Amino acid sequence: MQKDNRLPLYYQLMDILVDRIDSGELKEHDRLPSERELCEMYNVSRTTVRQAMQELEKENYIYKQHGKGTYVSPKIINQSLVKFYSFTEEMKKINKVPSTKVLAFEQVDCDSKLAIKMELEEGEQLYKITRLRLADDTPMLYETSYLPVRKFPDLQVEALKKQPMYTIFRDLYQVQLTKANERFRAVPTTQEEAELLQISQNEPSLLIERLTFEHETVVEYTSTIARGDKFTYSVELT
Repeated sequence: MQKDNRLPLYYQLMDILVDRIDSGELKEHDRLPSERELCEMYNVSRTTVRQAMQELEKENYIYKQHGKGTYVSPKIINQSLVKFYSFTEEMKKINKVPSTKVLAFEQVDCDSKLAIKMELEEGEQLYKITRLRLADDTPMLYETSYLPVRKFPDLQVEALKKQPMYTIFRDLYQVQLTKANERFRAVPTTQEEAELLQISQNEPSLLIERLTFEHETVVEYTSTIARGDKFTYSVELT
């Protein structure tokens, strides 16, 4: 710590701790030293340590457990919306191991609401696929997807368990995705969603609705519940 530095001491302490977190020296859910230990380690006052901790908590670098201590927060995933993205590939980029549990796979009739969304005839056959998406075995997303059966004939659940869905589109059906439209809104988490995502029911979630196109034809409609404590979404405006 440099007392002659123009930056306030609490800010310098924040920088040190953030560097330790970003470098991986302090990992997710690691317990941080106590206030007294940080005071001794960096030769600063308890007031400086408390101010640094307050700011780090505001920025979601750390979280506190009453009576137990302060811990490193799990990383929040910032997803850019300026291009196509794949959950599997995005998790690999941040060195997390992605996995998928197929909870249900069935054929259903297209109802009136889906017919409007997907520009299909009411009663047309759809695959309904319900999946739980995980990173390092932590549930992240709860997804329900609808695909036209005529577009993906003989689709098998075994394929969905082994490969990402968009890889199946490309490799098995030669479907080229050309654009997607997404809508986001905050929603309360239902009891079923909370149990699957391993969060409390009062925690907020994001509902993401995606329509995916091959040229002007809708090939997928997916409704996703994303954990509000795990994801942020951003778009670059020019």
